[in-house]
Amino acid sequence: MNDSPMPSPPFPSPDSTVLRVIVGNAIASVETGEATVHEAILNAAVHGWYEGHIQGEDECPGCDFRGRLPKNSNRG
Repeated sequence: MNDSPMPSPPFPSPDSTVLRVIVGNAIASVETGEATVHEAILNAAVHGWYEGHIQGEDECPGCDFRGRLPKNSNRG
C-alpha cells in the first residue's frame, strides 16, 4: 500500500456544480442541433479537463505540474 498523497485528478469532482453545467451544456447543444454528439463530447472533455486543472492548482499550490507534489509537503 502506498501512503503517499495522491495528486488531484485532471477532472472536477463528480459533485461539482461546474461539471454539471459542462454536461448540461453538452446535452443542450446536441438537443438544439448546435453540435453533433462528437463535438459536444469533445467540448465537454476539454472544459472538464480545464476545470479539473484549475481545481488541482487550488488544492496543490506550488506543484510544478499536475500529478506531482512539491517535496516535503502534504496536500490537505
